[in-house]
Amino acid sequence: MISAISFGIGILLLALALWTVVVRDTFAAVAGFIPYGLLLTLAWLVLRAVDVALTEAAIGAGLTGALLINAASRLHVTEAAARAETPGLALRLAAGAASAAVTVVIAVCLLHLPEPAPTLAPDVARHIASTGVGNPITAVLLSFRAIDTLLEAIALLFGVVGVWSLAADRNWGGRPGFAQIVNPNDILVYLARVLPPIGVVIGIYIFWVGADHPGGKFQGATVIAAMWLLVMMSGLREAPAVSQRWLRVVLILGPAIFIVLGLLGAFMAGAFLAYPDGWAKPWIVVIEAALLPSLAVTLVLLLVGPPLRPEVHT
Repeated sequence: MISAISFGIGILLLALALWTVVVRDTFAAVAGFIPYGLLLTLAWLVLRAVDVALTEAAIGAGLTGALLINAASRLHVTEAAARAETPGLALRLAAGAASAAVTVVIAVCLLHLPEPAPTLAPDVARHIASTGVGNPITAVLLSFRAIDTLLEAIALLFGVVGVWSLAADRNWGGRPGFAQIVNPNDILVYLARVLPPIGVVIGIYIFWVGADHPGGKFQGATVIAAMWLLVMMSGLREAPAVSQRWLRVVLILGPAIFIVLGLLGAFMAGAFLAYPDGWAKPWIVVIEAALLPSLAVTLVLLLVGPPLRPEVHT
């Protein structure tokens, strides 16, 4: 049964991937990409990689899908003109030759990998217990690959700055998106009143168990961000003005605490982002707790886009 399911998922993944690449309509490509991410989530579950499956569902299919839908809606005006352009035969041949060359290079690299392949897995397995963290994914991401995790958080922060830079000068410091006008008896308003408390508790739970079980800050932050977006979509709350000090403090809180603890590690343990003996798990939990609100706010601001209206002071 598992092999049949795996085979079916693999065929659907290849079909959706081909559809997403070949189709010329942007919205149709996005429509293929989102179920592709959801199927990829099932594939990771079949492989028993629960942490990766949670991340793929939250970030890959969820957040990335929403961002691509937003981008597709913005490109709708110019898409018709782009589709009218037909590349010449020479350009098609060059693109095909370049693609074939890249395929050959990748195939040659794969066929000439050393046997056995070099790996740090044995070293990680010997030292992972010293972190005190039961979830090996969290232990690797916050200890052996801590610099990568820090750079990912900083890259998302830079992404928000890039989105804000698209705002017109007259709207700088204002509120992202347009004001939502929703019927107070609408089902969306009802859901926005009922689901957020439950979703926030679930998000915090996913974050908290991430130290010892599948879960973590990214997955928990995505759930919390979704609840905040639901409240804004219902019109119960507006998107915050990007000039508000509390918003900017929360944005930089996680990366700042991450860097501070990394510098403390340089003094106390002899290396940047190293943990003193016996303090690894508490420091990891502190870093994840600081990153949780920062990531939630970052994801929301990436989705709502640049400021489109000036802040009205009352």
